Amino acid sequence: MKKLKVIELFAGVGGFRLGLEDTEHFEVVWSNQWEPSTKTQHASLVYEARFGSENHCNEDISEVKTAIIPDADILVGGFPCQDYSVATTLQNSKGLIGKKGVLWWSIHRILSEKKNPPKYLFLENVDRLLKSPSNQRGRDFAIMLKSLDNLGYAIEWRVINAADYGMPQRRRRIFFLGYHKSTALYKKLKKGNPEEWMCTTGTMATAFPATSTSSKINSFTIEEDLVTLSEEFNKGGKLSPFQNSGVFINGTVHTTKTTPNYHGKRVVLKDVLEKGKIPDEFFIPENDYPKWEYLKGAKKETRTAKTGFSYNYSEGGMIFPDALDNASRTIITGEGGKSPSRFKHVIQTNKGLRRLTPKELERLNMFPDHHTQLDGISNTKRAFFMGNALVVGVVQKIGQTLFDKINDL
Repeated sequence: MKKLKVIELFAGVGGFRLGLEDTEHFEVVWSNQWEPSTKTQHASLVYEARFGSENHCNEDISEVKTAIIPDADILVGGFPCQDYSVATTLQNSKGLIGKKGVLWWSIHRILSEKKNPPKYLFLENVDRLLKSPSNQRGRDFAIMLKSLDNLGYAIEWRVINAADYGMPQRRRRIFFLGYHKSTALYKKLKKGNPEEWMCTTGTMATAFPATSTSSKINSFTIEEDLVTLSEEFNKGGKLSPFQNSGVFINGTVHTTKTTPNYHGKRVVLKDVLEKGKIPDEFFIPENDYPKWEYLKGAKKETRTAKTGFSYNYSEGGMIFPDALDNASRTIITGEGGKSPSRFKHVIQTNKGLRRLTPKELERLNMFPDHHTQLDGISNTKRAFFMGNALVVGVVQKIGQTLFDKINDL
């Protein structure tokens, strides 16, 4: 069977590529990675060191002309979470201009300008996308769904926490797949039962089994044009109408709350720890223990803002040090560096408390060891990459399942 050709946008250090090419059914034919407002493009340097510079573009995607991007079967990417509202429409244009710098509209532009658009989309984002912004819950996702509907795609989505399926990190992200109306999968989804698709027969349900916990599926139409949606969708609504699983086809949303259904092997934090000598820089000096304990602990205190305004502040305690017999907490971009922090991982060893090494952080995202190791790239920067990355195992599983579905029809 021939490989599916992939365009990888917002590539970071290549998590999507690792997951897809690991299945041996996908080939990345063009990639783009650009970090705005930084002089040295560290992530792009790592990407090129691992995958080569051929067909890799290190330019702002909003400035890249669609004509230089080759045709492909599937477009993938973890695009930045921004404000997706529609800024304006122009007479005699394609009807839509998104806000400048909002990278969702770069994906939209590429799909709309290509004579042969990709038949499939595979995208990732933070799960709050389903309920942002706070004054119009779900508006951003509704704009996205409708804009893809206008371009001829049906969408299925699922919020997946990697640890719920035995992977070593608790990392919740929304993954969504798009099927162009020219594909057999689109036609199958259109003819099928939405609840069955979400819970048993769809790509997500096959890759990551789940059970619906709602007594009924919530269905509604999104018929408005994008500008009206941007201004009016769920205005004043306290809750988003979008649940953690759903499909959208031909202007109609079907969505339900699902819970994971997994009984296999589980990898936990202790399974990824390095054996052997750990460099001293990762051990926390004993005189810093009280600072770490304070930041990780429960608090109820009065604080004073810079303006002089006093307010009551409280937060719960965290498990400290981190539990070794469970999947790890989510890695965030501020994971690196020696300074005490509430959010960095700290483990107990027989030599005292220490932070996680870059290799251990790579393993929590299921990257190969040393993937981000490169001259000129600091350990703090390597931790930052892993805070931005996705869990490769999730991509691999969805990619394999998507390939199987395409070839089963």
